[in-house]
Amino acid sequence: MEIKNKATKIDLFNFSTRPMRAFHMSWFAFFLCFFAWFGIAPLMAIVRDELHLTKTQIGNTIIASVAITILARLFIGWLCDRIGPRLSYTWLLVLGSLPVMGIGFAQSYETFLLFRLGIGAIGASFVITQFHTSVMFAPNCVGTANATSAGWGNLGGGVTQMIMPLIFAGFLAIGIPSFWGWRLSMVVAGAVCLLTGIAYYYLTTDLPDGNYKELGVAAERKKTNKEGGSFMDACKDKRVWCLFFIYAACFGIELTINNIAALYFMDFFGLGVKTAGLVAGLFGLMNIFARTTGGIIGDKFGHNWGLRGRVKWLFIAILIEGFALMLFSRITVLPLAIGTLVVFSLFTQMSEGATYSVVPFINKKALGSVSGIVGAGGNMGAVAAGFLIRSPDITWPNALFILGILVALFSFFALMVHFTPAEEAEAKVAHEKALEERARLEAEEKAKTPVQEAKPSMLPELIAGINPLDILRVFLGGALAMKGIYFILNMQAIESLTGNMGQMQNIVSWYVILAHIVGGISLAIGFATRTYALLNIPVLLGAIFFVHGTSGMFGAGNDIQFSMLVLMCLVTFAWSGSGKFSLDHIFNPKTENL
Repeated sequence: MEIKNKATKIDLFNFSTRPMRAFHMSWFAFFLCFFAWFGIAPLMAIVRDELHLTKTQIGNTIIASVAITILARLFIGWLCDRIGPRLSYTWLLVLGSLPVMGIGFAQSYETFLLFRLGIGAIGASFVITQFHTSVMFAPNCVGTANATSAGWGNLGGGVTQMIMPLIFAGFLAIGIPSFWGWRLSMVVAGAVCLLTGIAYYYLTTDLPDGNYKELGVAAERKKTNKEGGSFMDACKDKRVWCLFFIYAACFGIELTINNIAALYFMDFFGLGVKTAGLVAGLFGLMNIFARTTGGIIGDKFGHNWGLRGRVKWLFIAILIEGFALMLFSRITVLPLAIGTLVVFSLFTQMSEGATYSVVPFINKKALGSVSGIVGAGGNMGAVAAGFLIRSPDITWPNALFILGILVALFSFFALMVHFTPAEEAEAKVAHEKALEERARLEAEEKAKTPVQEAKPSMLPELIAGINPLDILRVFLGGALAMKGIYFILNMQAIESLTGNMGQMQNIVSWYVILAHIVGGISLAIGFATRTYALLNIPVLLGAIFFVHGTSGMFGAGNDIQFSMLVLMCLVTFAWSGSGKFSLDHIFNPKTENL
């Protein structure tokens, strides 16, 4: 059936329309599922010691956590086509919360493995997220919508690396022993999933015009199955399987890194549980903007070169990801390893966004099935990588190097994804209609505001468009990110500055580091510029008043003047926004800011 009234733009701060409510609920639900899915990963050092797990057994639990998701994603894609994303998500969250909380009953390797297997089913939430945004947004922005919702959902894999150790430490601080601490931490994660499942039922609809039941979609689906919209039709399309292997090479790698990153930095760089979790969390935190960036570039390539442009961008992103992973596996110096991890993470998640900027155009009549098969590829990749990781004869750095080679080779599958002239023409017409609708809506808004005459420029267009503040923003963002890496390497120094604050000492220290690294990178690329400038302002105020302020304005070796300069720069960007050369401008050229 033809879906009408799709949104032609992403208005992030609008919660009143059905597409935007579905957008926000789907990414948040996926975020929580990802959080619970990998919630045990940063606590594996404690679980390993308590249950006396070997490297092979840890590898088996990693495989179990992603293996069941393959079948779950295939099933959930079919289910979305039948009953809609609203009911599918509700039941997945409610039922999936049970093994998340139930893992607290694990007393041995076998029971732990069983619950880890059950938890993996909630990874199917990704398919529902992609399905829901695909049916809610028009072709001109569907790649960005899919990438952003999935990226912010994947963010849960990074946040859990940092938050779960804090929750665990909180239980220890109130006198609960570690035996119960990690178990209760998982109960908290499961309970939040349960509540979100109930909220999803009441706050969303299946389609822009209503729910499947109200619109009679079930009867329409039976007719569609006879016209090429069945699960088997999706299976017969070789392009679906090309994307299956491509997604194995990006999302499969992300799942693997999420499972081993904390242990990797503990075992090979000698970091403690908290610091290793923080560094590992950086990989997932790049999802704040990285996957979105992949979708945005996919939409831009699609705008300029059609569907084949989306495919070309996918090939480029995957190829660079492979080389970045090979480089990361060879580095033994911690600062360089962190920097390379961030670059590798960026291209891994941009590749995921690029993949799902192509998926909605493969077979619209079987969108759920296509999304499910491609999504299952990611978990298949993680299972295959798990066998390398669990091998006692291959060190983790060597296993990652082999995976990097395979990712680079898998990138050539993208070049095998072709579209017929008819499909290109259909996509072009739908894209132009979406742009026309968006232009009409923007013209109506513009008519309500006074027109400002543009000022002529004496410089060439490209040079004239560059504002000195753009250069300052990029430099400031890079400097903040580098300072954040310095703080990671000197955790004791930054914790000593916060004084004797107990558990709040960890929270404040981590806030400072994440505000510097994630906020710095976001400022550099101009993503949510005002937001991340505001997040860093409290850090600089704390430095001025509580760190440098005790030495006075003219104290020896005092950096208060420099901190005040950085503070004023942050205030400027919080006030003025990002400017033209930024992701903010690409998202919304009219305001240029988020």
